[in-house]
Amino acid sequence: MAYLNILYRIIFFYLFISICYRIMGKREVGQLGVMDLIISILIAEMVAISVEEVNKSMLLTIIPISFLVLVQIVIAYFSLKLPRLREIIDGKPAMIITNGKLNFKEMIKQRYNLEDLLLQLREKEIKSIEDIEYAILENNGRLSIFKYNENEKKSDIPLPLILDGKPQYDTLKILKKDEKWLNNILNNQKVRLNNIFYAFYKGDKTFIIKRSDINN
Repeated sequence: MAYLNILYRIIFFYLFISICYRIMGKREVGQLGVMDLIISILIAEMVAISVEEVNKSMLLTIIPISFLVLVQIVIAYFSLKLPRLREIIDGKPAMIITNGKLNFKEMIKQRYNLEDLLLQLREKEIKSIEDIEYAILENNGRLSIFKYNENEKKSDIPLPLILDGKPQYDTLKILKKDEKWLNNILNNQKVRLNNIFYAFYKGDKTFIIKRSDINN
C-alpha cells in the first residue's frame, strides 16, 4: 500500500509540476535565469520531501509550490516593465572579447576565468581568440561567439544601442562613440529616448524599434 501511495504521489507531482512549468513559460534548461533556477531547485526539494514523507498531506507541498509559481510570474511581469529590476535579478550580457582582444576587466567582474573561456572556444572548434570579433557572455553562462567574416575583416554584427529606453554605454565604448552622438541620431530621426524599445547598430547604420510601433 505504501508503494502505491508513493507511485500515486510521483505521478501526481509529475503532472502538477508539468502544468506549473507550462504556466511559467517554455524555456530550455540552459536558458534558465537565476530566479528560475532557484525556484526549480526549491520545487524539486519540496516534491522529494513529499514523496518520502507519505504520511503528510500533499497540500503541504502543493501550496508552497503554487506560491513559488505565483512569485515567478509576478517577477517576470515586473521584469518586463522595469528593465533595472531585470538587470538586478538576471544581470546583463558581458562583452568578453572585442575585435580579437580579451576584456580582462569584464572577465574579473564576471568571475569568468581563462580556462572556462578556452574550453567554450574549443567546443565551438575555434583555435584562436584573434579569430573572434565579438564574444558575449550571456546571462545563462553561455558564450555567444561572432567570428570575423572570411571575406571581410569586419562583419555586420548588430550591437545594442538602446534597450527599453536606456543607452548601452558598453556598446558606445566599443564603437568609440559618446552619448552626444547617440542623441544626434535620435534628434535626426525625431524620436524620444523613452519611446525606444530597442535600437541597434549594424553596418554603419542605426535601426530603431519604437514602443509605439509595437503597441499598434
